[in-house]
Amino acid sequence: MGARYLINSLNADRQKLYSIAHFEFLYSIAFVVGHDWGAEVAWHFCLFRPNRVQALVNISIPYRQQSPELKPTQAFNQVFGDGFYVTQFQVRDCQHELSSNIEEQRSHFPNMTATILKKLLFINAPDPLAAAPGVEIIDFLETPSSLPPWITQEELEFNACWIHGRFALLLNWKQLRPRQGLKIAIPTKFVNIGFQSFGTKDYINGEVFKSSVPDLEVLVIDGHHFIQLEKAKEVTQAILSFFKNQSLP
Repeated sequence: MGARYLINSLNADRQKLYSIAHFEFLYSIAFVVGHDWGAEVAWHFCLFRPNRVQALVNISIPYRQQSPELKPTQAFNQVFGDGFYVTQFQVRDCQHELSSNIEEQRSHFPNMTATILKKLLFINAPDPLAAAPGVEIIDFLETPSSLPPWITQEELEFNACWIHGRFALLLNWKQLRPRQGLKIAIPTKFVNIGFQSFGTKDYINGEVFKSSVPDLEVLVIDGHHFIQLEKAKEVTQAILSFFKNQSLP
């Protein structure tokens, strides 16, 4: 399960897509857009293949350089406790994730994931987003009484079917340690949302983010987690206008 969310593996897939596009359509360079976990993949694709990216727009998840010594799961636990939503979404035991019960876990996961996604549509929770001790985050978050007009039940369930397990933050940290300290050299526009958890507002306005992504523009659009759906026209315009200003070599 967790291996599906390893950044190295996902960027290898992206590299294959790039190669196909280059061979079939003679595209030599890409404009990249990412959101949430896709933003993490996009940040690191720009680190892995900067010569193949003309410009980047990332939504809601900023680029954070991690400590090469302190494990991210340990850092989150120290600061936010076991109830922090990122901690609860991690693979706790990789061997368990790869156990003989994996098919049974997969059969139940889409329903649970659809519930989590629905709860994330309109987050109304404290910052940091953490459940009380002994409480699962899925039980802590309120469930909207109805879906917003910008997403249907069918679309929600479709998205849930593509999520097959917990995220492997620790495994990614181990694989990416050799690249810690590198900067994003690509022209970048970062679109942040109104709800900003665990200090994101201060971070994106601070010097660490700006020094890690030197060629950076920041746009804040008031909304929720799925801002690209909630404010589709505004987000699309921001993406297209930024890319239009980035001339091809």
